[in-house]
Amino acid sequence: MATVLIVDDDSALRESLAETLTDLGHAPRLASSGREGLAALSGEIDAVLLDLRMPGGLDGIDVLRRIRSQQHPPPVVVLTAFASAENTIEAMRLGAFDHLTKPIGREELKALLDRLPPRTLARTAVTQSRPDALIGSSEGMRRVQKAIGLAADNDATVLILGETGTGKELVARALHVHSRRKDCPFIAVNCAAIPAELLESELFGHVKGSFTGATSDRAGAFREAENGTLFLDEIGDMPLAMQAKILRALQERIVTPVGGRPVRVSARMVAATHRDLTKLVTSGQFREDLFFRLNVVPIAIPPLRERPSDIMLLAEHFLALAASPEKQGKQLSPAAIEKLIAYRWPGNVRELRNAIERACVLTRGGIIDADNIAVGSGPEPSSDIPAVEDDLPSAVAKLEEAMIRKALAACGGNRTEAARRLNINRQLLYTKMQRYGIADSEPSEKPTPSVGKHDN
Repeated sequence: MATVLIVDDDSALRESLAETLTDLGHAPRLASSGREGLAALSGEIDAVLLDLRMPGGLDGIDVLRRIRSQQHPPPVVVLTAFASAENTIEAMRLGAFDHLTKPIGREELKALLDRLPPRTLARTAVTQSRPDALIGSSEGMRRVQKAIGLAADNDATVLILGETGTGKELVARALHVHSRRKDCPFIAVNCAAIPAELLESELFGHVKGSFTGATSDRAGAFREAENGTLFLDEIGDMPLAMQAKILRALQERIVTPVGGRPVRVSARMVAATHRDLTKLVTSGQFREDLFFRLNVVPIAIPPLRERPSDIMLLAEHFLALAASPEKQGKQLSPAAIEKLIAYRWPGNVRELRNAIERACVLTRGGIIDADNIAVGSGPEPSSDIPAVEDDLPSAVAKLEEAMIRKALAACGGNRTEAARRLNINRQLLYTKMQRYGIADSEPSEKPTPSVGKHDN
């Protein structure tokens, strides 16, 4: 039998939970405010069910922080009717055992109590920090948010997995913003966007005169992220020779600038990829030892098609972002909403954002209708098989154009990813897009970008 403290200002919910706990053979204690709850902790409490939103100047996060600062705190389960990325991450980061959305049924409560561990030692209380906008209340996104909260203050390497456009950099930034490194740099490098011969200099730096064009010293991303977070996006595209050097940097915390001497570094590593690294390891394209070194804490972001309940949350968020200060934001018609929810979103969140921004620009009035929602990357042929009356060169050209359009649509317009799926280089893809009159609406990709922000 466990003694469970219920801290909630809703009397009906308190009584309902207490009745269920009693039926399950446990002893409930009740508190109607945060202050009452803290006072009740003077007795022997095995677990706490804590409401997040309470009046009286002491909300659930404040109470959680005070409970966790005690010498031997009981496990705390945070309850809320208004789950958000911010409160989920913050609750898990501060040491909550779990974060659940009301209402809670009998079986869910029983399963929760069965999972509760023995009373654990306290973690040091940490200060709040503002997260990036991780929009989503689906079960899949709640798992992501909880994982961020649990991993943020740990220096273990995190590997973020997910399709192109799911928001991998947002997760990496949330890990940084919620960590004790938040006041130090967050440096992002897209490994797929940098030529192999320049990647070493980009990551490790170089000294003046070490190669043609090295007119001055460069620190490199590892040193620029000193005491902060280094985010290596699309690490699955990193050449094998560089993988060995990254492994050494992770294991020994030492990098060697091109033409220079070894330097100790202290950045936390977060990596991401849309590729299946286990398959790349099997095929010899990715080092197995580096995979294990990166995959300490994996966080998998579900594609948008697997969390349809988040589509409208994201759409409304992007509508608000697109609204200009001097004009009222636009609204979606019921038909537009139906179209958004029915679409599969192969380009994930990035494609949805592009569709909403495009609709806002091209819609005159205040209502965005279904006709204003353009999805995909251009008109697709009704069939991938060319007409039999075409000669061979014409048929090949039609098939080639159809495949390029489909690849671009599936990647949300990302040309680098489309070229990879088609198994051709980017320059050849650009040439063929021009030949077939396929619109090039994406910003041009720099061959040697400096570290900075990249969509995921």
